[in-house]
This record gives sequence, structure tokens and C-alpha cells, in this order.
Amino acid sequence: MNRDESWTVIAEQRGAVADLLADLTDAEWDIPSLCAGWRVRDVAAHLALAPQPPGPFTMAAEAIRAGGRFHRLNHDIAVRHASRPGADLVTELRQHAGSRRLPAVTNYRNTLFDVLVHAQDIAVPLERPLVMPIRAAAAGATRVWTMGWPFWARRRLRAVRLVATDTDWSAGAGAEVRGPIAALLLLMTGRRAALPALSGPGAAQW
Repeated sequence: MNRDESWTVIAEQRGAVADLLADLTDAEWDIPSLCAGWRVRDVAAHLALAPQPPGPFTMAAEAIRAGGRFHRLNHDIAVRHASRPGADLVTELRQHAGSRRLPAVTNYRNTLFDVLVHAQDIAVPLERPLVMPIRAAAAGATRVWTMGWPFWARRRLRAVRLVATDTDWSAGAGAEVRGPIAALLLLMTGRRAALPALSGPGAAQW
């Protein structure tokens, strides 16, 4: 997928997440997401913040507060932003859905898989279907497989060959793991909720 196609999907996914969140109960906002240690509201806050990143001085202060740990920094910023009413997060997602603004440390390829995966982090535990576009999922899977940090998918899954059943995509070598490309992307980013959708000799190890 090229840049413009990717940004179109990013905007659509942000809008779809906003629509999904719009009628949540207070209890649903606090349901644990698929992202370990993050509630639905925390993931929503992370997605809302992505197109409105803090400035360099704020980020430097946050990094010091988090002891230089990226995951802690990411989590803490999201949790603080998540303290506002859910309706405000929905408004922000809609208002900035089409924004192409990015934090200095990332790019649109990372933002694409980030919004795809985090949308499922919210939708799956809420048991509300949210479609992940196949071409976008394949692009995200390729990016995650080749990028190394922070998922190290190629290293963690070095004993298996991943094969998509709904598009022409595969990676790795070893015992075959088959499934929809969306499930493979979730597996590569550490979401065990993908396992029921996977099959093949390699899937037996989990």
C-alpha cells in the first residue's frame, strides 16, 4: 500500500473506533483490552493522541518520569489522557481522524499497523466486530515482520511459517501456522486472542 492508501485506512479505522466507542457504558470503558495492562479507555486515549503528539520538551519530561522506558512512557501518557470523559475521546478521534500529523519517532507505516491492532484491542474484548481491511493488514504484517523492535516477531516466531488464508502473504520457515491475515498480525504483535483463528502444525505449540 502506498502512503495515500495507508492514510485513508488510518482515517477510516479511527472513525470506526470512534463509532464503536460512542455508546459504551461506563463499565465497558474500563474493560481490559487485548493490550496487557491497558483498559479500553487507555487504548482509545492512545489512538486519540497519536495525531496530536506532545512537543519535544514535554516528551523529554515524560521520558525522565518513565525512567527512559518506552513502554512505560507510552502507557503513562495514555492513562493520564484517558482520565477525561469517554465522550471527549470519541470527539478527538473523529476530529483528528484524517490528520497526517505524526510523532517525530515514527512513520505512516507504523501508524497503519498501530491503529489496526489497537482497534482490535478494543473491539475483541467488547465482542463488537470491527473489520480489519485485508490489504492493510498484509501491509501491517509485512512491516511488523521486518522491523525488529518492539515486537521482534521474526525472532519470536522463527520456528514457524506464517501463511495467510485470505490473501497471498507468508513469512518465515518451519511448521506452518495458517489463519486470516488479521489474526497473523495480532499474533505477531503478541495478542494471544488470535490463537483460536489459527491452525496448522505450528499452531499446536501455543
